[in-house]
Amino acid sequence: MLKLASFVIGVFIFVFSLSGCASMQKQKDMEIQGLKNQVSFLESQVQSKDEEINALRESLDRAEQGAGSSLVLKQKKRVIPEAKFRPSVKQIQVALRNAGYNPGSVDGKMGRQTKDAIKAFQRANNLQADGRVGRKTWDLLKEYLQKKAK
Repeated sequence: MLKLASFVIGVFIFVFSLSGCASMQKQKDMEIQGLKNQVSFLESQVQSKDEEINALRESLDRAEQGAGSSLVLKQKKRVIPEAKFRPSVKQIQVALRNAGYNPGSVDGKMGRQTKDAIKAFQRANNLQADGRVGRKTWDLLKEYLQKKAK
């Protein structure tokens, strides 16, 4: 009888421990699901912020294009304020265009075409053709801000 009682107790403990494992598994599953929900929420917030950033970039691009068109009008009138040593990219592009080098569109962006035009200008003026507008390059290039080469 003692053996039977200890066997029943052993079976009871075994069944109880299995049910405890099952409830622990349910708790872990619920925690995992909660974490998945949090990740989904954060991903949707990131996506929303990305959309905001893209909208702001588009707005900024439109504003820069609007400013670029006013620069084109100024360029036709040749009324561009002279820069000291640190010229803007737009001033560099206007001066290059006036000097007879094609920097591409006057958009204020230092792209490949602008760099190639800088290098060509530097080579033509016996400067180191590194594509950077340093003091020596700008001293020669700034003369073309308001006048056009013949």
